[in-house]
Amino acid sequence: MIKVFRNASLLLSICFLFSACTRTQLPTPGDTASLYGNDDGLIANTMTGGWGPDELQNRGPNDSYTDGNYQGRPTLMGLFQPVYFNFDSAGIAAAERAKLQEAARYLSKNKSSGVLLEGHCDWYGTADYNLALGEQRANSARDYLSTLGVNSSRIETLSKGSLEATSGLSKAQSAQDRRVEIIILQ
Repeated sequence: MIKVFRNASLLLSICFLFSACTRTQLPTPGDTASLYGNDDGLIANTMTGGWGPDELQNRGPNDSYTDGNYQGRPTLMGLFQPVYFNFDSAGIAAAERAKLQEAARYLSKNKSSGVLLEGHCDWYGTADYNLALGEQRANSARDYLSTLGVNSSRIETLSKGSLEATSGLSKAQSAQDRRVEIIILQ
């Protein structure tokens, strides 16, 4: 009787062992706010890694607008409120879409104008990561404007990453650094 019990116990142990090895674990449901922004954001966060120097593009001599021009075009800043993002996200929250909709209305009335979407990040993360995230944020805003009918030839994007971020702030305090500036190109 003890021999049968021992054999059955060994057989059950082997079954449990093999069932644990071959079972595929389903993905854990994640926080959708990190993928899609708050309030069921529209644009998904598509960041997948690979943010080294080979994936980032250096700015050219005409990629600055500190003199009030960007690539030879005068800029108009402050006409629109920045689009803000959640921490570590490039998803546009529903509450932020109205700002881009307003910019799209302006561009539909001013056919000769373009827009520069400048992506910013807070000070958390590496410089390369933040440049890539700033680019993703600017691209998300670009994609949303395109869905609103703005021709992509009128949209420029630029990532500043964390170059202008205030360091040392908490994540809540640095929320103003997680944004896309909407700058009109005349």
